[in-house]
Amino acid sequence: MSMSPSPGWYPDPHQPSVERWWDGTAWTEHRRGPGAAQQAPGQQGFGPADPAATAVMAPVGSGGGARTKVVALTVAAVVLVAAIVTGAVFLTEDDGDPRGGTPAPTGPVSEEPEPTATKSSATSTADPDPDTLVDDLNGVTLPVPDGWEKDADTFGGGATMQTPDIVDCPGDAGLCREGVVTSSTVTDSDETDPEKIARGDIEDAANAAYDEDKLDKQPYGGITRHEKLKEGQIAVAGRTGYYVRWRVHTAKGDGGYVQSLAFASSVGSESMVIVRFSVGAGKGAPPVSVMDDITRGIRSVDDSATGGGVGNSLGPATPTP
Repeated sequence: MSMSPSPGWYPDPHQPSVERWWDGTAWTEHRRGPGAAQQAPGQQGFGPADPAATAVMAPVGSGGGARTKVVALTVAAVVLVAAIVTGAVFLTEDDGDPRGGTPAPTGPVSEEPEPTATKSSATSTADPDPDTLVDDLNGVTLPVPDGWEKDADTFGGGATMQTPDIVDCPGDAGLCREGVVTSSTVTDSDETDPEKIARGDIEDAANAAYDEDKLDKQPYGGITRHEKLKEGQIAVAGRTGYYVRWRVHTAKGDGGYVQSLAFASSVGSESMVIVRFSVGAGKGAPPVSVMDDITRGIRSVDDSATGGGVGNSLGPATPTP
């Protein structure tokens, strides 16, 4: 019989870098940073609430960093101890007569599943289309390269896919990924010119991927310099788009490549969409050509045949001042 995990602190399914209180039935709004005092929120007979546990932290957005910090907390030992204690209490709760009372159960005392850092439910369903990332908010689909995975826990609008393997960051302590692609709506500007949007976003994309992260750390020691590799107009999902690609060098590690691709959605209010790419430059990283493959494969959710057309080449273009 499937049982819900016991109450406790577990990694937040939407923000693995912090812990969140599971009350045995559902997630509460209590959050805390890793390493805070082991104390439950002030409820159901527990002691005073831990300020570090009740402070609500801002969720990590889907803005497309170059790597996703992954913090996993194993709780199997805690579950095992709880099961042993429960069994011991049950077996000793007798009136002393070895022949009296209800016999002790012969089966396992507990079959509680281990909470995970990426899922808030013990039940999961198979992905019907693992090769396609659907961004319903922006009305587009993106092809998932071989060996990549979709981020099922992207918080907020847009969608993210990434390389599955994580590596130690060369700078500040942490875990990094060699490839990340994020699709999101342009919300901080009323600009509708894809060229202006892509050019204005590329520096932010580079900083988010290789400079300072949301925890004010520098996983790659910061950006030391960059050079623009190419930029130009391109047809995306049947619409005119524009892309800019940089090679980024960092103080630690091999750095990588970033690209900002802007175009108008073909559904709804036809809002502007920005797709950010980041691919590492070190050994074992995906080839830079994966950016071209993904860009060429972007389609509108209303028409799987869209894409390509005039300007769909990703060859170098003459920079515009």
